[in-house]
Order: sequence, then C-alpha cells, then structure tokens
Amino acid sequence: MNYAAQTLLERIKRDGKVDGEIIKVDRFLNHMVDPQLIDLLAADIATRFADKAIDKLLTAETSGIMLAQAVAGMLGVPFIYAKKKRPLTMGEHYAAASYSFTKQESTTLYVAKEVLGAQERVLFIDDFFAKGSTLKAIEEIVSQAHAMLVGAAVIINKSTRRDIDAILTLEELQQATR
Repeated sequence: MNYAAQTLLERIKRDGKVDGEIIKVDRFLNHMVDPQLIDLLAADIATRFADKAIDKLLTAETSGIMLAQAVAGMLGVPFIYAKKKRPLTMGEHYAAASYSFTKQESTTLYVAKEVLGAQERVLFIDDFFAKGSTLKAIEEIVSQAHAMLVGAAVIINKSTRRDIDAILTLEELQQATR
C-alpha cells in the first residue's frame, strides 16, 4: 500500500467510518475538505496519468470537483465539471442521465459543447465509484462530443471493477477496518 493509500486509510480509521458499503468521510473529503489530503491523493492520481497525454479532466458536480481541480493543476490541464442543472447561459450542450444511489435520485448531467471538443483526451475523476452510473453518463457525454475517455480515477472504488484507478478499494477498507 502506497503512502497516499496508507494516509487515507489512517484518516478514515480516525475521522470516518466504514459500515458495509457505506463509507463516511464527511469530516475530510466530501462535506468538510482537508486540502492537504486532497493534494496528496491528487498527486498519486496525477502520477498514474502523467504519461497519458490528457487534454482535460471531467468530473460530475459536486464531490469530485476538489480532487479534479487538484489533479488538473498537477497535470497542467483544465478540468470540466458536468453540471446537475443547466444554467440559462449554457447554449448547446451534451447531456446524459445519472442515478445517485447515495442520494436515491436521478439527475441529468450537462456539459457545454464549447468546453469539450472532438478528439480531446479526457480523464474522468470522482471521489467514489460505486455502481457506475456517473461514469456511464460521463462516457455518454464524451461519446456525444466525439472525444476519447482515456481513464477513470477515484479516491475509493466500491465496486469489483478493476479498470478504475483508485487510491483504495472497498475490499481494502473492509479488511483494514475489521
């Protein structure tokens, strides 16, 4: 286990909670945010994708924004966050539906056509990967833009998919917090 994973695990043990598939990280990741921890996690992810010629990062509003901004800064590329409500100022756009199992609601994600272009190499960033609904919506938006999704990275992967780059998996968390 690398330094970022170990630090995150220690923080979850101290200030969070793992209850089955529910991971409570409100005190440092997704309600109140520890910027030093985000920077550490972002550096780990940025290192994994430094040689992938990423043009833009894409995340969904809201919890992935802090990580996406930090990773984008380290890779020297812009990031986009898909909005959950389409503002009046957004003209032509891409859109795809996503279901949040945590919030038990469906939402539509919107990205303006002017910020995501054809042939751009995109990295998806988020805090958690659970059932894959957000990634599916992002994949649909990237496809609509004729861009290319070159990877997906999250802080915690709660699924059994191993093609998602993650700092920690649910399995690792459950084993370490028993």
